[in-house]
Amino acid sequence: MRERELVADYPRPPFIERIVGSVVIRINAEIIAESHSYVRVCETYHPPTIYIDPDAFKPGTLHPGTGRPSFCEWKGIAAYWDLSCSDGSSRRARAGWSYPNPTDRFSALAGWISLYPRLVDECVLEGEAVQPQPGTFYGGWITSWTVGPFKGDPNHPELI
Repeated sequence: MRERELVADYPRPPFIERIVGSVVIRINAEIIAESHSYVRVCETYHPPTIYIDPDAFKPGTLHPGTGRPSFCEWKGIAAYWDLSCSDGSSRRARAGWSYPNPTDRFSALAGWISLYPRLVDECVLEGEAVQPQPGTFYGGWITSWTVGPFKGDPNHPELI
């Protein structure tokens, strides 16, 4: 387990770092992605957002999403991904996103994919099942070493 981190102490603008550690993503009982490294982005009052190399996804599990892109003031324009089991079943619309052409400061994210833990059946980070960030807007990954309060938590409406 990592050392406990207070998300209130994360900076704004966020920091980005590459981590050597395990990530596993499941839909149904199938592991759709697995990696031994990831990139995390940490911003004030957000649990870390985890990005993994698209090569970590099993063939047939990543599908370009439809609908409007979104814009992040720090990273740029996001593209969305649908995720599914490798046979295409149990498709989760816009469950993931990436920055094909991120800003210079976040160039390490180019093409890497993050996902909403609430839209897949399980995300495991460093051997621990994560909890999704509260609400439906943010995609942070909450672990036992990530200490809130977090943006999106209805008990903390001041953190908008």
